[in-house]
Amino acid sequence: MERQRLDKWLWHARVVKARTSAAALVEAGHVRINGVREKAPGHTVKLGDVLTIGLDRSVRILKVTGFSERRGDASAARVLYEDLRDREQ
Repeated sequence: MERQRLDKWLWHARVVKARTSAAALVEAGHVRINGVREKAPGHTVKLGDVLTIGLDRSVRILKVTGFSERRGDASAARVLYEDLRDREQ
């Protein structure tokens, strides 16, 4: 798999608790792909894309490093992305 729907990837990476929440987050304009605001939950993400996600009172910057067929536990989700905020500090 080299591409995946944005809402599905956000759910599999455990950024949100439900896929409907992922779709709502995207539709509300809180997700950027490589600096461009995306409002379509069905937009595909590919390896190397950088997602900027506005959640509650924080911003997460994640680089897509993998995909999953199913939603796994937290350790499985952690291999799907590289948190770029961790590198800054």
